[in-house]
Amino acid sequence: MATPPSVRNVVFDIGWVLVRLDYRPLIAFLQAHGAQLADRDAVMKGIRLEDHETGQLPGHGLLERLRGLTRRQTASLEETRAKWLDMFELEPAMIELAHRLSERYRVFLLSNIGDLHWVHLSREYRLHAIGHGALPSYVAGVMKPHPAIYAEAERRFALEPAATVFIDDRPDNVATATARGWHGIVHSDHGGTLAELKALSIATGGSR
Repeated sequence: MATPPSVRNVVFDIGWVLVRLDYRPLIAFLQAHGAQLADRDAVMKGIRLEDHETGQLPGHGLLERLRGLTRRQTASLEETRAKWLDMFELEPAMIELAHRLSERYRVFLLSNIGDLHWVHLSREYRLHAIGHGALPSYVAGVMKPHPAIYAEAERRFALEPAATVFIDDRPDNVATATARGWHGIVHSDHGGTLAELKALSIATGGSR
């Protein structure tokens, strides 16, 4: 029996893996302008976020939809944009881990994200500079957990499934990856993910 290939590729999700997200200031802003919204899910449903994150709706259109959730229409697009972008906090230990792994392995990002957030994270935090490439869902035209975005990552980055591990906070996203033959890690915290990487014989300590 052939020996399975060792892991050569590590693919990271972004949200709740490399960055945390706080939607509360955005929701408070929309409510202050008359929006009747209880939580994040109500906002995302109201703006049909999947249109934006699959590249069908550019950033300006998303901001128009966000402003359209308010009843008084007093929020400017500039204010709305600022609140949409101001929701991220880096996970320093995970960012450092991704950079360390990129010294030994081929590291990529695969995330459900629209153009506004991707440009912001690239400009403010240089997430685009992590590893060896990124596939945002708005570029792929499809979102996780649809198998097509994983297939596109395989094609674009020459990923052999058995030699690839995927790190994501959502079990359904990881399940699609493992169904394609990838290794999968459901991320909850830095320590747990580090232990699972080590269990896969992935060296996490940087260059030799």
